[in-house]
Amino acid sequence: MFANDFYTIFERQVCDYHLRDSIDSPTVNPYPTASFEHILWEKSYVDTVQWHLEDIVRPDDVDPVVALDIKRRIDRSNQCRTDLVERIDDFFMARFSDVKPKPTATINTETPAWAVDRLSILALKIYHFGIEARRLDASADHMAKCQSKLDTLLAQRSDLTQAIDTLLSELASGDKVMKLYRQMKMYNDPTLNPALYGKK
Repeated sequence: MFANDFYTIFERQVCDYHLRDSIDSPTVNPYPTASFEHILWEKSYVDTVQWHLEDIVRPDDVDPVVALDIKRRIDRSNQCRTDLVERIDDFFMARFSDVKPKPTATINTETPAWAVDRLSILALKIYHFGIEARRLDASADHMAKCQSKLDTLLAQRSDLTQAIDTLLSELASGDKVMKLYRQMKMYNDPTLNPALYGKK
């Protein structure tokens, strides 16, 4: 698979979500449970729900009780998102486990999965800016500005997919070496967050 294949899965999932457009509607993952594609779909679904959770909590007049509930859902979503990124990196680590890095091999600034994470978010931005650029109840100026931003996002998609493909190619050839640094999140760990373990 290439990065454009990843993007196609993200794009398909985003469109599928918006058929129901509900943060509480479960997704129907069309890929086999053990497949890499299944993980990518789940990752995109988590990102899409979180996108809309953050929309809900944004207005100043949102009910504080609702806002707190959404904030806690976002915290759980962030943890799920990180877990899925690490599963994607596990896939790539296994894929390149037999590659012997060259003596001149360098490390990338981010793992493949975190680049794929940015591609998933990009699919959401492109979807929503596409809607805004075609919004007939908005001003012509609004639509023009959104179209300009959409054009930039499409260029970014082209650059990012190419960069991901280059990274994967360099990992396969041994020109890059992959190392995993697991996320050291503290905020939701009752043994690490003083606000949690300090409670009596």
